[in-house]
Amino acid sequence: MDGGLRLRDLVGMVAQRYRLYIERMDASRNMARFYALSIEGTLFGQTCLVRRWGRIGTTGRMVQHSFDDEGEAVGLFLELLRAKRRRGYRPKFGARHAETAPSA
Repeated sequence: MDGGLRLRDLVGMVAQRYRLYIERMDASRNMARFYALSIEGTLFGQTCLVRRWGRIGTTGRMVQHSFDDEGEAVGLFLELLRAKRRRGYRPKFGARHAETAPSA
């Protein structure tokens, strides 16, 4: 690569790995929802916050937010986490979901 830019400069642009999977279940309301957040680096040097949500057992929906600054992505990550905690979402310990399940 030219300009002194090395591959290791492009890989791992995000200083710390942020990944969260939470669920909200209420059998009386037939509610079984998941919400997943992760912060990842893009090939263009930006930081991307990925949000996934839906009914447990489905693929659900996904939205990506791109930021030039990792701090902004972390701020939105924490803001969304607080909002979901207020609505009753809780961590699912030992959860295996689509992003972390091994491929067969």
